[in-house]
This record gives sequence, structure tokens and C-alpha cells, in this order.
Amino acid sequence: MKKLLLSVDGAAKGNPGPAGIGVVIYDESGCEILSIGEYIGSATNNTAEYAALLRGLQECANLGADSVLVQTDSELVARQLTGAYKVKSPHLQPLYNEAKRLFGQFKSVSVKHVPREKNKHADKLASSAAESQNSGSPRSR
Repeated sequence: MKKLLLSVDGAAKGNPGPAGIGVVIYDESGCEILSIGEYIGSATNNTAEYAALLRGLQECANLGADSVLVQTDSELVARQLTGAYKVKSPHLQPLYNEAKRLFGQFKSVSVKHVPREKNKHADKLASSAAESQNSGSPRSR
């Protein structure tokens, strides 16, 4: 069983405004295997958070993961995905639905809210991408 840790973050400079995603994937031993910082255009912060999650889940599937632990510093996204909060915003509903659909590709997915300090790498990638307004490409390690 291939288990991966997916650390995601989204950032928008303005709400909405220029936005970026940060995705970092680690193997079971904690070694980073993929990081992505990418500009996604104008978006709200919550939309960017979901965009990072969706991209990360797609990458985990491409890497052959059976099990994914998602960590995000977005309390809203974490609580929506665990069912603690309802998705009330119409523009987030399709993103939430897509995330749930992608969850179905794995034997198990768990979502954990972490403080920003525990999500620094994804946060830095997302912020840098939002500020750069340039498309980034995945960087494998």
C-alpha cells in the first residue's frame, strides 16, 4: 500500500486577486517527492485552497497512491471535507464535489487541519506563485 502525505495551500493577493497554489507531496518516510508552485489567475483564497487540493490529489493518483493524508492550514476546507461544515458558497460547491470524487480514487483519504507553521513549504510556494503571476511547473525531487 503506497501512502503519501499531501500538503496543500492556496493564496490570493486580494480576495479575489492574483492567486497561486502550493502542493508538496511526501512519501511515507517524510521525503519530499514533488513540489508545485503555480499561478492560477484571479481567484478567491478559498478557491485557491481547493485548486491546490485538487491538483495535489491528481498528482497523488498519478504517483500510484493508495492512501493519502491531506494536510491544510485552511480550517474551512478541512472542516468542509470532513463534514463538520456545510459548503454554503455556490462557487465552492463544484470544487468540493470534485475533491470528493477524487477521494474515490484512493482506498483511504484523511484530512487534517494544521497550523500555518506546520504548512510552511506549501504556503511559501502558493504565496510566491500568487505574487509571480507566472505559470510554474512541477519540480520533482
